[in-house]
Amino acid sequence: MSARLLEISTRAARTLVLPGSADFFVAEGAAVWVTNRGRIEKLDINHDGPVATVAVPSPCGVMALGFGSVWVANCADASVHQVDLRTLSVTAVIPTGLAVPEGELSLAAGAGSVWVLSDRAGVLSRIDPATNEVSARIAVAPDSYAAAFGFGSVWITNTGELGSPGAGTVQRIDPGSNEVVATIAVGPTPRFLDAGEGGVWTLNQGDGSVSRIDPATDAVVATIMVPGADGDGGDIATDAGRVWVRATKTLLSVIDPATNTVTEQFGPPAGSGAARVAGHHVWISAHDVQTAWAIPVSSQR
Repeated sequence: MSARLLEISTRAARTLVLPGSADFFVAEGAAVWVTNRGRIEKLDINHDGPVATVAVPSPCGVMALGFGSVWVANCADASVHQVDLRTLSVTAVIPTGLAVPEGELSLAAGAGSVWVLSDRAGVLSRIDPATNEVSARIAVAPDSYAAAFGFGSVWITNTGELGSPGAGTVQRIDPGSNEVVATIAVGPTPRFLDAGEGGVWTLNQGDGSVSRIDPATDAVVATIMVPGADGDGGDIATDAGRVWVRATKTLLSVIDPATNTVTEQFGPPAGSGAARVAGHHVWISAHDVQTAWAIPVSSQR
């Protein structure tokens, strides 16, 4: 059964024009924060523009939320900035290093820590939010850029050297021991990942597939081909009973985890961007056209 093809303009509950280069999201309740040029901005479904703005010199990658703060990588100086949600100000700059200067990375928060891949040679740094210092540096596979937290573990994609052939892997890190406890083969060039909806899901840029890992067995239990999801850029998110895949060639694809099939695809293509669920809506960014949309998750049921 082929996926339904939908037009984003017919489903969007909110369409925002966001000057600059609005890209990656993190959810805060029913709102989202989005990286933009020289700042991060807070968006909600009830307003036609940002409801809060915090200056960050060069925000990049998927942010993390936890411990009363937004945590955002800053590509200009390879650091992590802590943005206090109460004061809406940067309260700490942590010189961690970043594994990828282009900013195609993701932070994670969980197990009392913030996690960032800080060196392309293969280092996962653990930040203690009580001290804003790196409390551990964990050896992982080289060319690893994206992290997610779920099922009691940190999960990272081992993307490999960009442009290199062959399958990639995912590593599972136990926050109790700060050690890699599993290495799992997935599709080629895995980059972004998320944990939820019964699995750990990777977007494999090499062939446009999505790998589903069962955290109970550390094995891939499904490989889902997503039309138009190959190539650079993109994002993947889990929530509201679905897996949401953002890609450069296809605006948004929706996977039903009950069947491991693509059920809907939204267009038209609008270049690269990101996706995240907040409250009852899915937010989709398209920085090339300076636009963000919010669609109701209920429209997918």
